[in-house]
Amino acid sequence: MTQTLHIITGPTAVGKTEYALRYAEANDAEIVSCDASLVYRGMDIGTAKPSAAEQARVPHHLIDLQRVDTPYDIVAYVRDARAAVKAIFARGRSVVVTGGSGFYLKSFFAPVVDVVEVSDAVRTEVAALYANEGLDGLLRELEQCSPEGFGNLDVKNPRRVLRALERCRASGKSLPRLQAEFAARPEPYGDCNKYYILLEREREALKERVALRAAQMLEAGLVEEVSALLTQGILKNPSAASAIGYRETIAFLNNELSQEALLPTIVQNTLHLVKKQRTWFRTQIRQPDERIEL
Repeated sequence: MTQTLHIITGPTAVGKTEYALRYAEANDAEIVSCDASLVYRGMDIGTAKPSAAEQARVPHHLIDLQRVDTPYDIVAYVRDARAAVKAIFARGRSVVVTGGSGFYLKSFFAPVVDVVEVSDAVRTEVAALYANEGLDGLLRELEQCSPEGFGNLDVKNPRRVLRALERCRASGKSLPRLQAEFAARPEPYGDCNKYYILLEREREALKERVALRAAQMLEAGLVEEVSALLTQGILKNPSAASAIGYRETIAFLNNELSQEALLPTIVQNTLHLVKKQRTWFRTQIRQPDERIEL
């Protein structure tokens, strides 16, 4: 029998948590989170992490996996999500995937992880080249490694050029060849049906929800939560420290942002994220099977 992945997403503050809980309860399902910040222990208030009561209603997976000072990446997520889905299906239950992190979400629809293994030595060499010669130096070296051209690489993005050069050096292959091999990889979860639900709200209503949620987070103790995370080493983990709500609060605690500016800055940056999420859903994920206006 072909299993089905029920995938529920939508922009921040749209109401994914409650909708996914009800959907999972109605479909005898367990929930697999696809949120890049929920994996970190202690990042609770600023992520709107499902409460203990909500997690008691339906089993959740890929939440509170990692110390906040230790980065967790897409490679680990793909591995852990695959294991969680397999175990849930083995128990005879359905799977609901929910969250709004772009690459984590995309990993259920298309390959996102490169199989090229890059050694620490190669990473160090390429980082030194960038530090000494900048983006131009990276591009000159990449041209030597990839005389066939750069394919669809964004040559103005230093991070992507860095990664491209690392992969070419590690594999001994040109960038167009690596891109072709990546494109030819099989679709993940190809043995499953995928029912994709996109949750939406009217724009002004969503703005109001974003503002209300940010205010509630501060009232619930976001500043105190971030203070505790600073002692636990969150600054060692750039992806966690730069999460919306956390980076602004860190700036406030470092006297780089006033108390009066904290809430409106979180709201503004969250709305910018919402705009990016909507673009991602439209351009990076296939058309949903169902659009639901909440």
